[in-house]
Amino acid sequence: MSNDLFKNAIALTGGISTGKSTVCNLFKLHGFLIIDADEISHKLLDENSAKIAEMFGSQYVENGKVLRKELGKIIFTNEENKLKLESLLHPLIKDEIVKRSRLFESQNKPYFIDIPLFFEKMHYPIPRSLVVYTPKDLQIQRLMKRDNISQEEALIKISNQWDIEKKKELAHMVIDNSKDLKNLQNEVERIIGEII
Repeated sequence: MSNDLFKNAIALTGGISTGKSTVCNLFKLHGFLIIDADEISHKLLDENSAKIAEMFGSQYVENGKVLRKELGKIIFTNEENKLKLESLLHPLIKDEIVKRSRLFESQNKPYFIDIPLFFEKMHYPIPRSLVVYTPKDLQIQRLMKRDNISQEEALIKISNQWDIEKKKELAHMVIDNSKDLKNLQNEVERIIGEII
């Protein structure tokens, strides 16, 4: 992979429910281009729904669409299933991200690649990273509310990722999302000032 592929890219990451999608939307409002790894992975899941049915059973596919919530139940709790799915999807996701990056690089200005597990997986040689940070207790509260789940379930979901404090230490830039939306908008504008 050539070095100039991600020259203008900034990896945007964080933890589950730390506010990554809100931050993405704010950057979009400011005219920044964003490559969303999750959106790509959902698209690829559906495109490969026949393969998913073959690998995990036809009960996980309906009308050519993968039932992500159902599939998630056997992925999050089973390492072998998780690795099976990843070995199918990750190379495809990577190809798509590389394809979109080439297009964005030709404009020669900063853009973001939203990769939830950027630090955990380290598949991408993206030089700069931005972490959307929320203290863990707040992260747990938000996740319980968002997914309507118990504290125990929230902790299991969060434990699938590295601790947010660790990501904060590794990041080149940090957005603090522990306060209100107004504060978050100011944080986004501060980052824009740093990167352009």
